[in-house]
Amino acid sequence: MSQDAADGAAGTDTDTATGAGRAPGTAAAVRLAIVDDHRMLLGALTEWIRSAADDIDMVAAVPTWPELLTHPRFPVDVVLLDLDLKDNIPVSLKISTLKTTGVKVVLMSTYSDPHLVREALASGASGYLVKSEDASVIVEAIRVAAEGGSHISAELDLALADGGVGRAPRLSAQERRVMALYGGGEPVKAVAFQLGISEETAKSYLKRIREKYRVAGFDVGTKVALRKRAIADGILLETGRPREY
Repeated sequence: MSQDAADGAAGTDTDTATGAGRAPGTAAAVRLAIVDDHRMLLGALTEWIRSAADDIDMVAAVPTWPELLTHPRFPVDVVLLDLDLKDNIPVSLKISTLKTTGVKVVLMSTYSDPHLVREALASGASGYLVKSEDASVIVEAIRVAAEGGSHISAELDLALADGGVGRAPRLSAQERRVMALYGGGEPVKAVAFQLGISEETAKSYLKRIREKYRVAGFDVGTKVALRKRAIADGILLETGRPREY
């Protein structure tokens, strides 16, 4: 991508913010802002997300924290925030500021230190991504955050749990609900309806659940295997009834 393209992404509304190209009656798009002081990465992220998801509106892509707060279309639904901005403003203060305006925060960093991840999540972040993640993972994290969930990679989750291969992975309460309902025989559409989330988000939860189990050494690639694992881990009763979460 050229420098002109990257600069053009910063601080401007994109064409997709109008919602053009989405069929009438579909769910409202997630309004997203990105803050990253690396302009080339900022431009690349804008293009990646724009090409990977038509349900996410790129409202703003700016290189500094003040430019986010003064942007004419702030607040948004989700902010993808660079943890490593060199502005001496504590990330906990940024997260607190965004939370007071109802904005969900997904942090990005070049570091995967579990201590940093714990600190970020404790401050109220809805997710934590390493910048080397695929665009599909970034899009998934944005969708999950917009629905009120949290997202970290399976590898980071395993590190946070201080567990290892052969141990059941740590699942969030929403992931356990999804696994219980789906393992109990519900189709994805019904799982989404019962939990008040979009079908796409329900699929994202299932994808992440399967990835967490894969990293932990368990194959739950089929619905039958996932059901058996849910029963073995106490998420689903043997009668097929989900536990309460």
